[in-house]
Amino acid sequence: MVVLSSIGCGRSGAPPVTTVLTDDTITVGSFNFAESEVLAEIYALALEGRGFLVERQLDVGPRELLIPALQRGLVELVPEYAGSLLGFFGVSASSDPDVTHQRLAVSLAPRGLSALSAAPAQNRNTFVMSSRTAESLHVQTLSDLGGFAPGMTFGGPAECPDRTLCLRGLEDVYGLRFKEFVALDAGGPLTAQALNDGTIDVGLLFSSDPTLRAGVLTDLRDDRGLQPAENVTPIISQAALERFGADVAGVLNAVSALLRTADLRDMNAATAAGRPPATVALEWLRANGFQVPSG
Repeated sequence: MVVLSSIGCGRSGAPPVTTVLTDDTITVGSFNFAESEVLAEIYALALEGRGFLVERQLDVGPRELLIPALQRGLVELVPEYAGSLLGFFGVSASSDPDVTHQRLAVSLAPRGLSALSAAPAQNRNTFVMSSRTAESLHVQTLSDLGGFAPGMTFGGPAECPDRTLCLRGLEDVYGLRFKEFVALDAGGPLTAQALNDGTIDVGLLFSSDPTLRAGVLTDLRDDRGLQPAENVTPIISQAALERFGADVAGVLNAVSALLRTADLRDMNAATAAGRPPATVALEWLRANGFQVPSG
């Protein structure tokens, strides 16, 4: 197994970096949060179920570490989020998943990488209200907030007022100006709790947040496309595709086709309750009819 700390090697006078691009295994990497680990396990286990040998480099770190590792051949497959990866490359993403995927493919090609089929599942910013309030006001979309926002309190991360994907974007795209802003966490439990106890009327969460499962909170439809598409998308090295053949893409695309945002919420709830990512991934694959490794 290649150790990712070797990314810094390969300078003049330093030993060359050893890649995984010529061995018999597919090395799958993940970011350093539970949802990414579960996704990496889902794709890894699906490949193993079809007879491929797989190595895992999980909990590696942020994008700034993992994507260079992918480009250098230290890992070969990473489940990514389309819009965020485009932003990492300095390219604007669209709210349209197809447009975002096309831009991503163009950005990846000169880097020796390929974007496989995007899953319907997304983990992106979403604006949320209590379901009771949303129903009483007949609010389903962000545009519907137009007449109510001046009397409402908004909660989100401290940097939200200056961010184009948060309050500044809500004002620019939707014309929404709220009565008050309360600084909370970045799409985390403090925001969810503030929505539940009525401290805030609207808050910023992530679309894969497990608290959205119960029906107590409602995520409002972004009907004017403020947020970029963040579909889960396996990114694979072109060298690995050439070496292992079209069957690899077929397995991974079949997984992505069935992966929904509701699944992410369920799996995040399971890991939050202490279940290991590999177990959560295995159960999802079995429930969706995929072959899985025996034993």
